[in-house]
Amino acid sequence: MTMTKNTPSHWVSRVSEITSEDIFIRGYPMRSLVGELPFSAISFLLVRGCLPTPREAKMMDVILSSILDYALQKSGTIAARSVVSVNPRMTAGLAAGMLGAGEYAVSPEDTGRFIADSIRAWKASGDPMEACAERLVADYRAGRRRIPGFGHQVFRGVDPRAEKLKAIAIKQGIWGEANEFYEAVHRAFQRAANKPDLVLNDVGMLAAIMTQMGFTPPEMTGLALMSTFPGLIAHISEELQSGVVNRIIPDTNSDCTQDHRDLARDMEDCGWA
Repeated sequence: MTMTKNTPSHWVSRVSEITSEDIFIRGYPMRSLVGELPFSAISFLLVRGCLPTPREAKMMDVILSSILDYALQKSGTIAARSVVSVNPRMTAGLAAGMLGAGEYAVSPEDTGRFIADSIRAWKASGDPMEACAERLVADYRAGRRRIPGFGHQVFRGVDPRAEKLKAIAIKQGIWGEANEFYEAVHRAFQRAANKPDLVLNDVGMLAAIMTQMGFTPPEMTGLALMSTFPGLIAHISEELQSGVVNRIIPDTNSDCTQDHRDLARDMEDCGWA
């Protein structure tokens, strides 16, 4: 069956189009974009569907440079290096590394959704920002629910990466209501939990900035992963060149707490003939 544009089930997309003349990205010919706009600006165009301002493009460049690498303390990096030690392909390592992004690391998606939902609730309430933040924190703590984007295993008081992101966002005129609200929630949480050193981490700051820029929570995850790719590529390349095959956790770094057991006796006790 030949699919035509009048067929209801055909794919519909505004992202790109291939013609005999050129590849069109959001309606712009690629030959016009390449060399004229930086990668960050074209990425913004692809995801958001519109050209960024120079300030938005600068902020996008910072977003794509914000995570990069976290040495061997990032689970995705460990996964990537382990996988390529038995399947020595860059694609296999990148796929494994991407799966290390989620609720507790790298991905700003949950934080972005929390911020967007909380801001809608605040606007609907008509309450002052600080009062709404206090009530929100109290509700979350009463329900023993985690507020994403707070805390870090190393940094106390200030996450230097988050502070850098904030400074640039303010300089570029990106800082706004979403950022102010999320910081109000952070302050309320510090007071309620009596943890003045609890940081607003880099993933939380990224989520607030990208919310302010209009990105959806799933888009935030994709962009955060893009930011980790240079580091992943470097680690995977190093692993491939190391010559180590079948990377494992050594016995000195692991323990098994299960006692040895008698299979024949236990089978008899369970009724096996």
